[in-house]
Amino acid sequence: MPLLNRAIEMQDEVSAWRRKLHENPELMFDVHETAAFVAAKLQEFGCDTVETGIGRTGVVGIIKGRHGHGPTIGLRSDMDALPLTEITGKPWASQNIGKMHACGHDGHTAMLLGAAQYLAETRNFKGTVAVIFQPAEEGGGGGREMVKEGMMERFSISEVYGMHNIPGLAVGEFAIRKGPIMAATDEFNITIEGRGGHAAQPHRTIDPVVIGAQLVNALQTIVSRGTDPLDSVVLSVTKFHAGDAHNIIPQRAELAGTVRTLRAEMRDFAEKRLTEVAEGVAGALGASASVHYARNYPVTFNHDRETSFAAQTARMVAGNHAVNEDVAPMMAGEDFSYMLEARPGAFIFIGNGDSASLHNPAYDFNDAAIPHGISYWVTLAESALPASP
Repeated sequence: MPLLNRAIEMQDEVSAWRRKLHENPELMFDVHETAAFVAAKLQEFGCDTVETGIGRTGVVGIIKGRHGHGPTIGLRSDMDALPLTEITGKPWASQNIGKMHACGHDGHTAMLLGAAQYLAETRNFKGTVAVIFQPAEEGGGGGREMVKEGMMERFSISEVYGMHNIPGLAVGEFAIRKGPIMAATDEFNITIEGRGGHAAQPHRTIDPVVIGAQLVNALQTIVSRGTDPLDSVVLSVTKFHAGDAHNIIPQRAELAGTVRTLRAEMRDFAEKRLTEVAEGVAGALGASASVHYARNYPVTFNHDRETSFAAQTARMVAGNHAVNEDVAPMMAGEDFSYMLEARPGAFIFIGNGDSASLHNPAYDFNDAAIPHGISYWVTLAESALPASP
């Protein structure tokens, strides 16, 4: 099945929705206008049920097929933007200074709305489709909150699928893999407690700045000398704060950063070694270190059967040549991982063409991808819930 004619016909209308969302970005759970827009559209389409306020500001639309009872599958999009100031200069650029859709969640929302409209019009399937619009993907764990509120049980969802655009992958192409496709995203904070004093008398101090500099280098050995080169592990120190004056050696220094892993064993190892190295380096130099390690989003892990099915669906839409079924994992994180922990499913990438990278102030979602995304969602729903055996 190639691109759906109806999806092509809908492109201008869905692009207009996308650009409206792009002009009015909202952050984290504070997506009240976006959620209201989504809920209004779903009601306009004639969804059987539209539930709001799930996971604080999430929205779920229920569409029942016209061929009788069957299972329920979930199709998920994210709604929130990023705290960036846009520099695209597009006519639909963000009107909210300091906020922009720099990850394409406006496009994801618009494509799933387009699919919902099509599915509500045709209902050519046996069972139920739940279209899921979640808040706070960008660090707030909105997917986790929707799962915690019992969304899967409440709507009897048996499988769940997600999709994200990727710059650099051609429009009309898809990429997916079985197993880990995106990383666990942990965060750490380290406080080094030394002894402050006059900068002209460093011998009377225990300098946490010097110790912190040594620690930054030592932490890199956790990856370079502690893990198999074939294991994907990233450890980045992204903050180093110490002191307020030119002539004072401070009492303490604070470091922070992130750890990314694809396997549970490496996640455990990195947490253990980070604490050991921090305490060891500080202690060897006469200071102390306290470590706070927080496990954030888990690995986004695609289930085998559902991944094969998602890849087959993409091939039906795009052709065999346009689907990469063994894409390299990304070390960025994604809170769709919580939904994949709760139910079997798969997460797929859709091409955004030659655009600026994600989380870049020059990024914009490519509207040419819209018919491809709508066609994928509709084909997936109708194939997962066939009208006849």
